[in-house]
Amino acid sequence: MKHPVDVHVGKRVRHRRWVIGMTQQQLAEHVGIKFQQIQKYETGMNRISASRLWEIANAMDVPVEHFFDGFDTGRAKGKGQDLLTDREALELIRAYYAVPEAQRRRLFDLARVMSDAAA
Repeated sequence: MKHPVDVHVGKRVRHRRWVIGMTQQQLAEHVGIKFQQIQKYETGMNRISASRLWEIANAMDVPVEHFFDGFDTGRAKGKGQDLLTDREALELIRAYYAVPEAQRRRLFDLARVMSDAAA
């Protein structure tokens, strides 16, 4: 049976890999394993050891804590929205980071104003 922490960490690995445009094969090569193992990690089927998670974090240029962000007991029990599984949200994040930084900041400000106006 999959443990909720393993599933969450796997989703965070998949999300980060997708955002930076890295394939499973590329990540596997960075950490010295086969891409099938990355698949198992991303689904939560296999647990990621601390040393392997450290290697993955280095390959993806994030702190290890990144993979635990957003985990809480509510989400672990299936409550609340999980944006990491929402394809539209992931595509929006990827498009956002493809925009040059100066324009990205203006886009962020515009989105904030629009969300405040809608509330």
